[in-house]
Amino acid sequence: MPDAPAAESFTADERRALAPYFTNLDRPVFALRNLPEVVKAALFARYSRSPKSLRRLFLDEFLPGFAGPLPDVEGGAPSPPGSGAGVGVARSEQLFARVLAEYGDDSVAQLGGAHVAVEGASNLLTKVLEWGRLMAYLEQSTRYIPYTQRAGDRWRYHVPAELERSPLRGPYLAALDNSFAVYARWLDPLVAHYKQRLPSADAGASGAFQATARAQALDALRGLLPAATTSNVGIFGSGQAYELLLLRMRAHPLAEVRACATAMRAELEEVIPAFLTRVDRPERGGAWSDYLASTRAASERAAGEVLAGETAQARAEVSLTDFDPDGEVKVVAAALYAVSDLPDDQLLARARQLSAEQRAAVLRAYVGERQNRRHKPGRAFERTAYRFDVVADYGAFRDLQRHRLLSLEWQRLSPALGYAMPSVVAAIGAVGEWDEVMRVGAELYREVAAAGLVEVAPYVLPMAYRVRFYMEMNAREAMHLIELRSTPQGHPAYRRIAQRMHALIAEQAGHRAIAAAMRFVDHSGGEQGRLAAEQASEQKRRGTT
Repeated sequence: MPDAPAAESFTADERRALAPYFTNLDRPVFALRNLPEVVKAALFARYSRSPKSLRRLFLDEFLPGFAGPLPDVEGGAPSPPGSGAGVGVARSEQLFARVLAEYGDDSVAQLGGAHVAVEGASNLLTKVLEWGRLMAYLEQSTRYIPYTQRAGDRWRYHVPAELERSPLRGPYLAALDNSFAVYARWLDPLVAHYKQRLPSADAGASGAFQATARAQALDALRGLLPAATTSNVGIFGSGQAYELLLLRMRAHPLAEVRACATAMRAELEEVIPAFLTRVDRPERGGAWSDYLASTRAASERAAGEVLAGETAQARAEVSLTDFDPDGEVKVVAAALYAVSDLPDDQLLARARQLSAEQRAAVLRAYVGERQNRRHKPGRAFERTAYRFDVVADYGAFRDLQRHRLLSLEWQRLSPALGYAMPSVVAAIGAVGEWDEVMRVGAELYREVAAAGLVEVAPYVLPMAYRVRFYMEMNAREAMHLIELRSTPQGHPAYRRIAQRMHALIAEQAGHRAIAAAMRFVDHSGGEQGRLAAEQASEQKRRGTT
């Protein structure tokens, strides 16, 4: 860094005190370590309103033995030195009480975070947990983990509290037990079937061969698993993100979601309590959750009035319902913006005057020679967007729902759209059992819904049942999603959706240059491609690439 400031000097005692908490003491770029989240966040909050360097600020205001009184951020009497255990924890919480609670400076709540694990969450709960954009999630996968073992005396599924004293609890347990039993019974025969379909040269002890056959079998059978199937989810988020998540969960109609919010709030109190002080305040968190619940109820009533008598019309699996016919022209203008000195509207007018080939040439230059799908073009591709209406089995939906840099909303899972059945089910002679699991699930769904438990009814449906959802994304996010989800090792259901999205961008929207930039979209079949991907992964693990 040629213009780096002169290194700040610290005494020997100060250096010893600082060393455990900073990655270096004499360079202008450094990281914090070994500090509670609230201290790091409060330190940065003070940093924005102090002329001191961060390390000097830490010594002067946060570190016991060095720190004096903590100045009030907005003026007034200074706070006394902290006396709590740890480095400046009490002082940091005092700062939060003033800045976050009193002055509503939300940016402070973004400066610290926590890792939380949620185990035994139904697939309905996981979708609620993973709704927020500003968090990171990892969820247990149905394609790598077989659901053939029981947790205690039960298969791995959630029993809703709403059914605790209901006569439907017994039929619920019986139906879900049977779904899991059918799943477990057909797993080994289906793995053997896929092994026979793969090239014989790859048979034997090959790890890639075994992994490919197993993954294909798990992919095909996951449609038998009900939405109540439980999973484990790892979450990382800022204090602000957790605050918003808890407020939404508290307003949710399902008891499982509300119970999870209570449990999560208690655990977060152990690690980032100062970040969540507003959640329990009636005039803040309470009012917000009430608002979310009331608007949901009001929207359902309004929909019931204005949509009375309407029935759903048949649609294709993927429909492009909205796009900008001039979107590609606008992307070209945006690509020229940062490398010119012309105003935005003038660039747009010039882009309209270019021929299709000239515009394609500009985009080729802007995109460059992408070596892999992680090489993404710049923000010019955010200048246009596509809205897709999708009807897919719930398993494919739960995979696609994890994409957060887009707008996505879904309708309640029901039997209305029917269910999917992989062709391989017929090949192994399991059609009768598959159809019976679906029939029982749909019948029980209707019984639960008729009992006034409409929100609970989706738990009983197998994930082969279809759900309708929309995905609206700009072209840059479309490139990421479509290239990633069309890879040969992906699930066939969402591969097909991604491939169709790509075709619609080129053909219906007419954005052929944008579609051409998505050069890593894979339109091939899946079985041999997945085997090749597994073989490549195996070579990497062995260090033979």
